[in-house]
Amino acid sequence: MISALTNPDNILALFVAVICFATIMTIVTPLMGRSTLETRLKSVSTRREELRRKSREALAGKNAAGSSLRQRDEGLYKKVVERLQLSRLLEDPKVVEKLAQAGFRGPRPVSTFYFFRFVLPFVFAAVTAFYLFVVNSFGLPPMTRLAFSVGGLTLGYYAPNVYISNIAQKRRESIVGAFPDSLDLLLICVESGMSIEAAIQKVSQEIGGTSIELAEELTLLTAELSYLPERRQAYEGLARRTNHPGIRSVMTAMIQAERYGTPLGSALRVMAKENRDMRLAGAEKTAAQLPAKLTVPMILFFLPVLFIVILGPAVIKVQDMMGHH
Repeated sequence: MISALTNPDNILALFVAVICFATIMTIVTPLMGRSTLETRLKSVSTRREELRRKSREALAGKNAAGSSLRQRDEGLYKKVVERLQLSRLLEDPKVVEKLAQAGFRGPRPVSTFYFFRFVLPFVFAAVTAFYLFVVNSFGLPPMTRLAFSVGGLTLGYYAPNVYISNIAQKRRESIVGAFPDSLDLLLICVESGMSIEAAIQKVSQEIGGTSIELAEELTLLTAELSYLPERRQAYEGLARRTNHPGIRSVMTAMIQAERYGTPLGSALRVMAKENRDMRLAGAEKTAAQLPAKLTVPMILFFLPVLFIVILGPAVIKVQDMMGHH
């Protein structure tokens, strides 16, 4: 079994099979997947109704356990985190903010994050050590193999942060791409006489076809505007969850418009133009980076194929001529 695992032909075949499977899944998944917009909006609406019900129970004077507005986490991850005091051992003051930017809210994702941040270093180190010390040492000395095992330990420690950062980045790109259009829709709704809560709710329903993440955030913003003691907290919460300067400036403008009574339509019109210019500048920057990024793929993949297509017939013809002689 060890010889089969270390056989280069088997490793290459496995690598090709994984690449083929990933390619097929990449093509088939968008065709088979269903839009989750309605599910996400329904979950946020359900959460809003739950908050309303629990707040009424609290006002009615029922027991604290049944009327608490806070989500509870009683799972295995929570028990392990509390038993080992991982929240104190692996303390990260910005973990809640990072998880919110990735779309994970509530106490359960926090417990899950701390659990995997504690477990993954040992898993990565054990897998690396098992492969280097038992399966195939590649002729490396023991200290080098030990160093690779420590490297696996370090990689496992930072793996949850990298995973959360990647999800937050993709989520932010989806939100920022559709945000200027949502501002135009919000401006139309506000100038037509709708209240800001009704306008945001309407925009969240219309923008879902472009960005489900933005629709979810706007729906959550509507719920927070209804229940938080200060509307400023709701706007600042959206700015923290998105962590983008354009959205943060829009939220600041909306806070100032409500505080000082300035026209909200004018502020939204200016902010929509600025965010559209910012999106265009980002697209131009990405386009300017393409030549440098395509240099290595062209050298590795395009040029060899081009040489084969151009020189292949000539080589075959020369071989035929040499064979006849």
